[in-house]
Amino acid sequence: MRVAVIGASGGIGRAMVEQLAQRADVEQIYALSRSGAAFDSEKVHEMSLDLEREDSIRAAATEISEISAPDQVILTAGILSEGDSLKPEKSLRQQERDAFERVFAINTIGPALVAKHFIPILPRKSRAVFAALSARVGSISDNRIGGWHAYRASKAALNMLIRNYAIEQARRNDQFIAVSLHPGTVDTALSKPFQSGVPEKQLFSPNQSAAYLLSVIDALTPDQSGKAFDWAGKEIPA
Repeated sequence: MRVAVIGASGGIGRAMVEQLAQRADVEQIYALSRSGAAFDSEKVHEMSLDLEREDSIRAAATEISEISAPDQVILTAGILSEGDSLKPEKSLRQQERDAFERVFAINTIGPALVAKHFIPILPRKSRAVFAALSARVGSISDNRIGGWHAYRASKAALNMLIRNYAIEQARRNDQFIAVSLHPGTVDTALSKPFQSGVPEKQLFSPNQSAAYLLSVIDALTPDQSGKAFDWAGKEIPA
């Protein structure tokens, strides 16, 4: 099996690459990121990809297809906050165009362009997986407290895209699976400013989260395509 991990320099992405490299059933891992990440395994092929540049995404997909196309694409990159310039909104009065554009660029538009260029190089007659990290707060029906407008909306939009891809690709490959995955609250740079109220047992290390998510991906079946699942494999309502 060959796997492309996009966002390989982040906490969860790096942990996934390292764990996949230890598996006997995985022969090649494409570790893609904008900033770069060093891995020791000979199985890992490191590559550059910038979610905000379609030419970068296209070039990476083309290069991979010429080497050996992947069976799975796992997108782990995302953004919630960025210093003082970007913070989750507590009120609609705090909404800003720049914040929406920044969050959607990484959490929604980037994954859409990855799907555009990477789904076509996945297998057409065997199991193929396109998985993107989303968030439980992207669930519309499960929203009880509001707030975090740009982030919630970007993840809800991502979940809709995943559903669209599942429907479209099922016509071409009945073993295609597209899913959104909620990794839990993970001790990474993304969640660091928001960990204070998280119970210790509910804060996962990147290695824990990666292991849970890879286990969920391994167990997925085509009838689950288009849905969202948490780290424990439980379906998250739309």
